[in-house]
Amino acid sequence: MPNKLTVLLVDDHALVRRGFRRILEDEPSFEVVGEASDGLEAVGLAEQLHPAVIVMDCALPEINGIEATRRILAKFPDIAILMLSMHSEDTLIRQSLEAGAKGYILKNAMDLDLVAAIQKIAGGNTVLDPQITLTGNLKGERDTGLTPRELEILQHIVAGKSNKEIATELGLSANTVSVHRANIMDALGLHKTAELVVYAIKNGLVNLP
Repeated sequence: MPNKLTVLLVDDHALVRRGFRRILEDEPSFEVVGEASDGLEAVGLAEQLHPAVIVMDCALPEINGIEATRRILAKFPDIAILMLSMHSEDTLIRQSLEAGAKGYILKNAMDLDLVAAIQKIAGGNTVLDPQITLTGNLKGERDTGLTPRELEILQHIVAGKSNKEIATELGLSANTVSVHRANIMDALGLHKTAELVVYAIKNGLVNLP
């Protein structure tokens, strides 16, 4: 059938990919054209295979699902991307949708209907997991999430790096990093670095090695 809906599966766990592939291959109108286990591989395969839909895990090695989404859609804005995550943290959902994902579904949802979600985003609709409640607007509100640069700096903070080390790595001044760190704390309502690290890991805001 030439008009099958082509799907690329991206998840760093082979068992999860296998489970999703089984679900989708039971659907005669779908064709799984490839699988990727990290963000960079996802970008490469998207370029090579140009699927109609990508089912993207949020927490991936190399680059995370949000950054992979951003890179893919910069080249191929017609690909519909469905983000899957273990976390319902507002910042992740906002970052995903702002990167261009058409949907955000929780992986642990008991009633996860992957087929219906893919069909909806392929048809141009946005899909949000029923368990998710977002407050405020998705764009333009400073107090509702971290910027991509702040998430990048947060990753380094969680890795235990000092402002000076982060500044050197990112080509910024130590003062700029200090301002970003203060803004991150302020945005999340936290006051200590230890609290920030715990919050970031608990809510899936960073990739753990």
